[in-house]
Amino acid sequence: MAKIGMKTPLVEIDGDEMTRVLWELVKEKLILPFVDLRTEYYDLGLMNRDATGDGVTAESAQAILRLGVGVKCATITANAARREEYGLRALHPSPNATIRAVLDGTVFRKPIRAACIKPSISSWKKPIVIGRHAYGDVYKAVEMEIEGPGRVELVYTGPGGVRRSVTVADFDGPGIVQGMHNKEGSIRSFARACFLYALEEKLPVWFAAKDTISKIYDGRFKAIFAEVYETEFREKCEAAGISYFYTLIDDAVARVVKGEGGFLWACKNYDGDVMSDMIAGAAGSLAMMTSVLVSPSGAFEYEAAHGTVQKHYYRYRGGEKTSTNPVALIFAWTGALAKRAELDGTAELGDFARRLERAALDAIEAGEMTGDLAVLSRGPKPAAALNSWDFIDAIAGRL
Repeated sequence: MAKIGMKTPLVEIDGDEMTRVLWELVKEKLILPFVDLRTEYYDLGLMNRDATGDGVTAESAQAILRLGVGVKCATITANAARREEYGLRALHPSPNATIRAVLDGTVFRKPIRAACIKPSISSWKKPIVIGRHAYGDVYKAVEMEIEGPGRVELVYTGPGGVRRSVTVADFDGPGIVQGMHNKEGSIRSFARACFLYALEEKLPVWFAAKDTISKIYDGRFKAIFAEVYETEFREKCEAAGISYFYTLIDDAVARVVKGEGGFLWACKNYDGDVMSDMIAGAAGSLAMMTSVLVSPSGAFEYEAAHGTVQKHYYRYRGGEKTSTNPVALIFAWTGALAKRAELDGTAELGDFARRLERAALDAIEAGEMTGDLAVLSRGPKPAAALNSWDFIDAIAGRL
């Protein structure tokens, strides 16, 4: 049959370990037979990032800004153990953090719901969407080891050489120190993106931080969110029946596990990283979560919200066909293809993306699923959990 055409390429960003293996399998079985796929390819596998001095990561982010849509596989952020394992020359920053800094956007993560997979928190009746700030904080932090006694200061040098400083700590022996930052412009973009998303999806907005402890840093986040809401969005939200609610992050966690869901939870960068995994795990599986980075300029990057599934990769290298859930990778591709179709006006491509999503959910709801879902299914009980290859074949058969 004739393949579905594309007008404009999208940026394809390859990754690491088990997700890299499945990335190729998803393309081979679920996309290339049906779509005349056009991509601009960037290899963000750990070895290539090391070989390019991490230059390839910034290049991929600039390509997303240029072409408007990207799709990204999961990647490794190396630590000392990974450096030794892969023989790396350097420890580079998180590629996700680098891309997010270039795009200066907001990450929205939403559970992928199958009818037979009930959330482990029984009160949840509606999805909880995480809106994660995508700039700064610990992901752009600088760090230092302190060898011995001394004073660490935080110093600001303004125009004309005017200096202000505060003492971070007086050390009486070895220690560690970290400095992190954020920018008001990025925080405002984050707040606006969350309210715009909430209006589009008809969701109330929660924002949570810890301004009782971090009176300046988190306090500024709280103040900017309140200001953006009052000056730009209150009337629109009230007309749409959408509320805005601020609370402390620990109070938000307590409320979330007792509530019924159905809201957008705006989180600072690290909070969003952690809470999105909590939401995904409680909703069923880390592999059942969509993730899209939205730039203020109108660029979109779709990715798998989970890691590279390291343990499964080691088993795969040993010759085993693992039961690794590829749904988040599939939905990263469908999200990117649907957005490309929307921007280019190619309805057939958008229809294909939604049919692929439906085929994946139909397989799960018919009892054909990977091991992570098989133990949770409250629908047709699978005779046995499928490995990733057989699960993708089951989707392809429906597609």
